[in-house]
Amino acid sequence: MFSKEPIEKPAAPRESRWQEFWRLFRKNRLAFLGLLIFLLFFLTAVTGLMLTSGRKPLFDPAMVRLEEKLRPPLSRPNWGALKPEAIPRLGVYLFGTDDLGRDVFSRMMQGAWVSLTVGFIAVGISVAIGILLGGISGYYGQNAIRLDQMIAVFIAMAGVILLLSQNHMSGILLLFVSILYFGVSQFLKKKARRPGEAPWARILSVRAMSIDTLIMRFVDIMLCFPSFLLILTVVALLPPSIYNIMIVIGLTSWMGTTRFVRAEFLSLREQDFVTAARALGVGDWRIIFRHMVPNAVAPVLVSATIGIASAILTESALSFLGLGVPPPHATWGNILNDGRNYIFDAPWLTFVPGIAILIVVLSFNLFGEGLRDVLNPRLRERS
Repeated sequence: MFSKEPIEKPAAPRESRWQEFWRLFRKNRLAFLGLLIFLLFFLTAVTGLMLTSGRKPLFDPAMVRLEEKLRPPLSRPNWGALKPEAIPRLGVYLFGTDDLGRDVFSRMMQGAWVSLTVGFIAVGISVAIGILLGGISGYYGQNAIRLDQMIAVFIAMAGVILLLSQNHMSGILLLFVSILYFGVSQFLKKKARRPGEAPWARILSVRAMSIDTLIMRFVDIMLCFPSFLLILTVVALLPPSIYNIMIVIGLTSWMGTTRFVRAEFLSLREQDFVTAARALGVGDWRIIFRHMVPNAVAPVLVSATIGIASAILTESALSFLGLGVPPPHATWGNILNDGRNYIFDAPWLTFVPGIAILIVVLSFNLFGEGLRDVLNPRLRERS
């Protein structure tokens, strides 16, 4: 007969991955504070988008009130000198006004959304490029590249550079030439395999270098250039646009993510679960995106979180120099730029956006550091 006594329950209930992550994350008070500030910044940015956009926004950041210029924070408007539509919605200039009488509070709310958009999209571009190049380097790095493939890649890169520099016809022509050249080289390669036919075409099949060497040397070359000076050069050549700012910051900040992903792929490539997937006949792309990327995403998340802070700081610096997001968009950087000429007469034009940039960037850095500690397996074992 089977015993009817109840089976002993485990001493501690088993935690899910999310519960374990949240338990460890709450222990880091600075990281938790950074997360709260980030959520507050996100809500402020979304609210600012809704309240400052449209034909008749509730808070108009472009409203000029010359008779109310350089008013200090918490000052009340001159009711008799203003039209009804020019009166601030709160009945007070919460952060004061600038040299054109525009409400700094409204401009800060609009700038929050611009900074958030630039940060997330720029980091999204850099993370996508980093995962792609790092995954290829870590998984296919031992494979060799032929001479014809390298020539086709260089021609395609030249076409992309011309497209970005607004030379559309030349860029499209080079891209077409690279595709045509690759197809012709493939035909010549097959023809060269026949004995006695086109021996010169075999030169195109010479193995030049490995994929890992090519990608990592390109990363090293990109790291040799000062990032901010490279961004300044590219931005000066392109027409001013918020989209160009996002793309340029993303295209110049993917090197760290590539190195992280490559290192993780090199360690995961020899693991038993990858070997078992290959033995079962699973395709390479399914192994990469279904099994390896989820296991390699932890350092990427940390890098992306800190990268958002760097992107916001870079956009603010570009706007401060007059090379960032053009008017009529208000950003924290150009508000800071507008206030540098009045730093003694109207210091709030410098302090308000400067302190906002400081707090937001610090919160992202604290949040990223907390993620790094929580996603560290050694810390999980100690806890």
